[in-house]
Amino acid sequence: MPFDRVTGSFGSAGSVTRRARAWFVLVALLIGSTLLLPLAATSAAPVDSKEIGEMPTSGGLRPGPIGLEPDPYHIRGVQPVAIKIEKAQVDAQVEVQEIVDGVMLNPSGPFIVSWYRETGHLGDADNIVMAGHLDYYDVGEAVFWHLGDLKEHDIIEITGADDVVYKYEVEWVRNYPVADLDAKEVKKLVGRTDTEQLTLITCGGPFDYNRGEYLERMVVRASRVTD
Repeated sequence: MPFDRVTGSFGSAGSVTRRARAWFVLVALLIGSTLLLPLAATSAAPVDSKEIGEMPTSGGLRPGPIGLEPDPYHIRGVQPVAIKIEKAQVDAQVEVQEIVDGVMLNPSGPFIVSWYRETGHLGDADNIVMAGHLDYYDVGEAVFWHLGDLKEHDIIEITGADDVVYKYEVEWVRNYPVADLDAKEVKKLVGRTDTEQLTLITCGGPFDYNRGEYLERMVVRASRVTD
């Protein structure tokens, strides 16, 4: 005797067949009604709005299961376009560079400073990281040749894409052996900060002629000065 999945009991084959047919007809009617709904809607007269709806929020978030209290929309700061450091004889343009697979790409030339797009923007509570060459093959002294002349409280001026000059005051200048710059130390230098900081990086220390590179990195850390 077959088991009737509809009633949950055993019954005759004929009763099962009749019930199956009934369910098949019911499902077919439901499917047919669903498919006809869009056609009926298109043939009806359009509905005119009588009231002005809500003003959409940023990102379209509404009260509901998701987005009950959406984070305030955060507008990133300004992209730097120029840098001037009177005490270090720097007056240069700023280009946009990238950090690829954890490696900061080199500035494209001897007299230009790179800003890394993955780091902070001007006006952000974050770490704005820039780099420049100390010297350059077949050129000699490059844009950051005198960076080591900076002292605490010296001023660094960065011009933004908004034509505003952002000022930063030097907190410290330090040299780090490349051999000691593991991932943890690098994160301390170029990672995010809770306040608006500026970090400048160039080569430093003795030059290894066999390897063709400097054995240290000079780092300048400065903080934003507001009027």
